[in-house]
Amino acid sequence: MNDFLSGSYTVIVGDGTFPQHEIPLAYLKNAKRIICCDGSAQNLVLAGMEPDAIVGDMDSLNDELANRFTDRIYLDENQDTNDLTKAVSWCSDMGYKDIVIVGATGKREDHTLGNISLLADYIKSVNVIMVTDTGILRPLLKSSEITSLPGQQISIFSIDPETAVTSNGLRYPLHSTKLSNWWFATLNEALGNSFSLEFNQGRVIVYLKYA
Repeated sequence: MNDFLSGSYTVIVGDGTFPQHEIPLAYLKNAKRIICCDGSAQNLVLAGMEPDAIVGDMDSLNDELANRFTDRIYLDENQDTNDLTKAVSWCSDMGYKDIVIVGATGKREDHTLGNISLLADYIKSVNVIMVTDTGILRPLLKSSEITSLPGQQISIFSIDPETAVTSNGLRYPLHSTKLSNWWFATLNEALGNSFSLEFNQGRVIVYLKYA
């Protein structure tokens, strides 16, 4: 489905809006394993699938599912991290390094922004993308070439405002541009089948809208 992951991968289902688009649903159906943040297990079951593990503080897992899946619940009561981070950390500890996150946006804007920003931390330990009903979010820690489609809508975000980004292959090029605010490099467009981003330091997140 893209060049971000090779081989088998693990899907983590967040407790946001359950995916409806064919692309995140395809990731779910083709996953090696599915890990649920506790409350998302109900939506997964309603969609006709079962979790291989449920990770979190279990504050939103109903009793029926808690009893049904008692053999695959991994309780983490640490209140310094959210359930998505707990699930990613659990996967990393288990050696599941290729991760697709779905269901992590929607419902509340503060949760959505927080979950997207966390990609820049997760990429330090796992190979991860976030797949939504509108596009794919890919975090980067170094200069990269990214597969695209001609005319595909692209937005670029920097977690670190001092990061200077140069682009090649975008309609509106960046020339050692510091992305001082999240809006600054949005609504760009790929000119061909790939584009590149060059930067020496910092953390960048790229959004690729479905064509």
